[in-house]
Amino acid sequence: MRITSKGQVTIPQDIRERFGLLPHTEVEFVVEGDVVVVRKADTGSSRAREWIRRFRGSADAGMSTDELMRLTRGED
Repeated sequence: MRITSKGQVTIPQDIRERFGLLPHTEVEFVVEGDVVVVRKADTGSSRAREWIRRFRGSADAGMSTDELMRLTRGED
């Protein structure tokens, strides 16, 4: 496998599938001695946690919890 002039490499399909490296997956490069390790970054889950933290409690449906539960359950 060769690195392109833009510094890109193609990760083989079997490795992408085995490790869940889907398009737009963030990866990181870790130097361990004289070896470079490419691994899936944990940014996706921390980004989701940050979004949830920021928006928790900000919804306002104009209904009480009991009213929403009756609506979602189909109760009259």
